[in-house]
This record gives sequence, structure tokens and C-alpha cells, in this order.
Amino acid sequence: MTATADPGANPSEGLGVVHLFFRNQPLADREAVLAAVDESQSAGDQVVMVAMLGHKADLAVMALGDDLWRLRRLQTALCLAGLELVDSYVSLTEVSEYAAGVPDDMKQARLYPVLPPEGKTAWCFYPMSKRRNSNENWFSMPFEDRKALMYEHGTSGRKFAGRLVQLITASTGVDDFEWGVTLFAQRPDDLKDVVYTMRFDEASAVYAEFGAFYTGMVAEPAETLTAIGLL
Repeated sequence: MTATADPGANPSEGLGVVHLFFRNQPLADREAVLAAVDESQSAGDQVVMVAMLGHKADLAVMALGDDLWRLRRLQTALCLAGLELVDSYVSLTEVSEYAAGVPDDMKQARLYPVLPPEGKTAWCFYPMSKRRNSNENWFSMPFEDRKALMYEHGTSGRKFAGRLVQLITASTGVDDFEWGVTLFAQRPDDLKDVVYTMRFDEASAVYAEFGAFYTGMVAEPAETLTAIGLL
């Protein structure tokens, strides 16, 4: 199936994004996993492999592409290779309504990021939404008030320029939360510092709801599989 065969699988702009979390299995096929990743990359998708820390998963595969059928084929191939899919997240790259006035090169970087960034192998992913409580409803606030809070939030994040790269993808209507946040950092404490710092902004402290956090290290596919014991 080509990228133009099914409009329902092709974003009108930007890329589809899947975060797939796997647990290694005794009968998993290392060469089949590597072949699946290579096929996806050869077709034009970006695939980031992460050796996970903790009990939630052994491996994360973050894939970005302009055809959701290709992303689905990658997911299928990895499962057929014997990995157990234990969690996932689906989202789309976007330019936020609060960033509509940014220069075109910044818009393109958000819609069509190039990953993983060089030299930033500490990795974290978490989903988040804005609260809709009766007295803390983000979406009942005037747009200009929300924009001001997001500008403050962005100012805090820019303090970490050079230390990390943040990709925020949209998941309203396609997964349980409204956004997915992926962080690539130079060191693990950069991940801790940026999330801690930005939680004091009103946009986060009052209005943010967070999902589970996943943390690991980015590496080349073969190195990642070795690290999780898939030899």
C-alpha cells in the first residue's frame, strides 16, 4: 500500500508517531527485529530505539512517518518477531495554536523533526492533558490568557536549550491523553531538572495532568537489543 492509497492513513500535514513499548521474550528473533526496523527506515520512516529502565518495558520503539499503514506494518513485524507489546501511545506532530506566529523553520521542525538528536541519548516519554475541573478548566479560559501561560511555560523550557530536545505531539482524539511529550537529553538529570522546573509554571502546576513516565537510553538498534538481552 502506497502513502497515497488511503487518505485516512496520511496526515494532511506533519507525521504520525507511535511509541511502542515491548518486553523481551525467550523466543524473540533478534534478526527479525533488526530487519523490521531496517525495512521501516528504508521506506522513509524514522525509528528510534530505546533500552528501557525499570519494570514497565524492556524496549521502546518510537517511529515517525507520513503513512500510518507503514507504522502499523512495523508494529506487526515487531510482534511477529516475538516481542511482547505491553504498552503504546499514538500521536501526531503539530504546530500548537499558541505557536502559530513562529517562523516557518520552527514550524517545520515541529511538523517534521529529525530524530534522534545527536549527543542526546537520555530519553523520556510521558503523556499529559489539561484539567477540566469545575474551578480549574483550561479550556474555559480565554485564548489570550492560555497563550500567556504557555509563553511563560515555554520561557522556562528555553532555559534548557542545548541540554535537551523536546518534541510535543498531539493525541487529542487518537489516544487517552491530549499530548505526548518526548525528551532527548544529554544526561539523565537534565530530564529531571526540566520537568521539575516547568512544573512550577501555572500552566503545569494548576492545569496539567500527567500519565506514566518511561525512561531509557537511545542507541543503535543492534546495541539496544544487546542491552535488553536479545542476542
